[in-house]
Amino acid sequence: QVKLVESGGGLVQAGGSLKLSCVASGRSFSSHAMGWFRQAPGKEREFVSTINWNSKTTYYAESVKGRFTISRDNAKNTVSLQMNSLKPEDTAVYYCVGDDLKFRIGTSRNLFDYWGQGTQVTVSS
Repeated sequence: QVKLVESGGGLVQAGGSLKLSCVASGRSFSSHAMGWFRQAPGKEREFVSTINWNSKTTYYAESVKGRFTISRDNAKNTVSLQMNSLKPEDTAVYYCVGDDLKFRIGTSRNLFDYWGQGTQVTVSS
């Protein structure tokens, strides 16, 4: 059974930082894109960032560019999201995602077959 488990969420003041981590088990994602989506209360789930299998290509939502950095460690089957200069509008449940197909990358939620349970990030003003 494939599982993605997020950690690192919490409560932080505006301007602060958090680092989210996601550990995958049940299969290797070393040849597969991984990434992060988020969902705020009353809103649609939205793209945050994705990274391709060898870390050479990354995508970011405009709203987080310059503040968030995605990275991965294929040896540990993990993906991380460093979030700096956090804003109240970053408050959401953050989901780790993994693609079932190899060697591609995108920003659509439809590309990702595997989803974690989510971790709450709350940014106070």
